Amino acid sequence: MEPFKNLFNETIIAGMGDHFLKAWPDFNRKGFVQDATENLDTLELKQRSEQITQAMHKHLPDDFIHAGKIMLASLTPEDGSDLSNIPVNETGISGWAVMPMAHYVGLWGLDHFERSMILFKEMTIRSSSEFGIRFFLIEKPKETLAVLMEWTKHKNEHVRRLVSEGTRPRLPWAMQLPAFIKTPTLILPLLQALKDDSSEYVRRSVANNLNDIAKDHPDLVAEIAGQWLVGASKDRQKLVRHACRTLIKQGHQATLQALGYDRPKVSLVGLQLERPVVKFGQALVFEMGLVSKAKSVQNLIVDYVIHHQKANGRTTPKVFKWKVLTLKAGARHSASKKHPFRQITTRVYYPGIHRIEIVINGETQGGVDFELLMT
Repeated sequence: MEPFKNLFNETIIAGMGDHFLKAWPDFNRKGFVQDATENLDTLELKQRSEQITQAMHKHLPDDFIHAGKIMLASLTPEDGSDLSNIPVNETGISGWAVMPMAHYVGLWGLDHFERSMILFKEMTIRSSSEFGIRFFLIEKPKETLAVLMEWTKHKNEHVRRLVSEGTRPRLPWAMQLPAFIKTPTLILPLLQALKDDSSEYVRRSVANNLNDIAKDHPDLVAEIAGQWLVGASKDRQKLVRHACRTLIKQGHQATLQALGYDRPKVSLVGLQLERPVVKFGQALVFEMGLVSKAKSVQNLIVDYVIHHQKANGRTTPKVFKWKVLTLKAGARHSASKKHPFRQITTRVYYPGIHRIEIVINGETQGGVDFELLMT
C-alpha cells in the first residue's frame, strides 16, 4: 500500500507550481518546487504540507490580497461535481493539495477576514479547510462562528461539513480549540442546525464533533442525545449512536439510558474459553450465555473487555464492540466469539496473564483469565 504521506509528492507540488505560474507570470516556479520538495522523502504527511505552505509564503507576493487572488485562480473550476477526490491536474488544484493552501490562509490571512472566508469556502469545495480555519476560530471566534452559521445552509456538502469538522474541539492532527473544549455550548447551535442534514458525510462529522465534546462533557452529550432522539428519524438515530460511541464503551449510564439501555437484569452463565493458553497468531475463542432476570423485554449492548498485559507487569483494558440484542423476560441467549491476537500497528503485545470480561450495558458481568504466549 502506498504510504499516506505520498499524497504530497513531487508531481503534485510541480502541478501546484504550474497553476501558480499561470495565475501570476512572475511566480518563481523553479524556486517553489525546489523549496517545497527539499528532503521530501524524510518528511511525514503533515510536515510535507507545512513545508509546501512555507514555500508558498516565500514565493507568492507579500501582499495577502494579491496572493489570495493567485490561489483562487489556481483552483480547479467548479462544475457542480465533487472535486474533493480529484488530484491536481491540468484544470487546477483540488484534493489534498488544498491543505497547505488553507494553512497559508490560516497563518497570514487574519487581517483580511472577508477575503479569507471566501478562500476557505472555495478551497473547501475542492477539499477541506478544517485545519486552516481553526486559526480564525481561536483569534476571531465571534465573527467566524457567524459565518459558519450562514454556511450551514450552503448548497455544497463540503462547505456544510466544514462547519462541524472545523469546530471539532479535539480534531485529530489539528491544534485544539481550548474555548470550545471549555464551553462547547458555543458550537452547539451549529450542530443543531446540521443534525438532520441531507448528507451522511455531514451528519457523520456532526457525530464526531459531539464525540469530541463527550470527552470533556459526557453528561452534556448524554442530555443532547436524549433530546435529539425524541421523534428522531433513522438517520438521526444513527448519528446519535455514533456520537455516543465513546460514552457507550465507557459504560456512561446517563448516555445508555438516553439510548434506551437501562441497567441490565441478567445472569452471565457458562463463560468458557476454548483453551486457557493462546499463542500469538492464534485467536482467543470464548462462549457465554445470558439469562434474563427481568419481567419485561430488555435492550442490551454486549461488549467484551480484554485486559492486556503491559511491559511493566500491569494490565490495561480495551473495550471491543460485540453485539446489540433484545432479550425477552426469562429468555436465554448464547453466543461465541473469536478474538485474534496478531500483529497490528496500534498495539504491542506482551506475554503473560490477560483477562477477558463480559460487559452488558456498561456493567461488568464476569470474567476469566487466560495466558498469552509470544512465539
